[in-house]
Amino acid sequence: MNVLPYVVKASSPQQSLYDWLNDNKKDIEDLLIEYGGILFRGYDTSTVEQFEKVTTVISPELELYRERSTPRTEVRGRIYTSTEYPAEMHIPLHNENSYQHAWPMKIWFYAYKCADEGGETPIADSRKVYQMLDKQIVEKFAEKGVMYVRNLGEQIDLPWQTVFQTDNKEEVEEYCRKTGTEFEWLPDNRLRTRSVRGAVAKHPKSGEMVWFNQAHLFHYTSLPEEIADYLIHAVGEENLSRNAYYGDGTPIEKSVLDEIRAVFDEVKVVFPWEKNDVMLLDNMLVAHGRTPFKGERKILVAMAEVFDQYGV
Repeated sequence: MNVLPYVVKASSPQQSLYDWLNDNKKDIEDLLIEYGGILFRGYDTSTVEQFEKVTTVISPELELYRERSTPRTEVRGRIYTSTEYPAEMHIPLHNENSYQHAWPMKIWFYAYKCADEGGETPIADSRKVYQMLDKQIVEKFAEKGVMYVRNLGEQIDLPWQTVFQTDNKEEVEEYCRKTGTEFEWLPDNRLRTRSVRGAVAKHPKSGEMVWFNQAHLFHYTSLPEEIADYLIHAVGEENLSRNAYYGDGTPIEKSVLDEIRAVFDEVKVVFPWEKNDVMLLDNMLVAHGRTPFKGERKILVAMAEVFDQYGV
């Protein structure tokens, strides 16, 4: 494993990334497996349309953002804004959609507008996280998996209509049944879901084991302590917008969550965005996050090559 990300720099500001990728397409997969992520810097990729065209060289068909967990806006086609959380919020490192039955194998980032300060996208090699975590922690998660609990409604999280991109309850129920998700309709048009997913995974191409879940992100301790305490007191732990448990429903120990976060912090790589940067990650090999920022920030995202365990 090598230092993230592998950097490819343009020979001139006028060089086309679309052309470079076409000429070197056969090398991209090997580089992704070796490094996990590639940063393309200095190329003439100054519009959303150019970014979309660039992605099609490697990913001819981009994917929809399914079973949503964060607010985003569709910019063009299947190009989305990155998570639209307040600027002061830190987003923990995670592998996109690893709480779902399906996830994109590739995820693209495009620095359309860099923040005045901060706003980096930290990345971390999921193979290193798997290797560095205490083996007893890995074994316990591998055996039990992770249970993700979500309470969906206008006042507490994204509405279920936004999460599932439909206002038809029967469609939501059918989707949940097909993906092994328990569901419970609550008063005030709210929905509670529970899904048990894997915590570690084997990469389908490289065969390497990776740490692949969002337990530390979904768990209420990812919130500032005073906010978490207030919410638990106000609504009860069972009604929190989201939470995570071991797959058998037992609580995840704080010491375990602390170690997971510490390992991510140890292996993460942080670099400043430059305007028009494009980054391609293997979503199973590399986790990503976001640092707080000041000023306007617009990092766009595209996802591709969904790996679906259920064929939904």
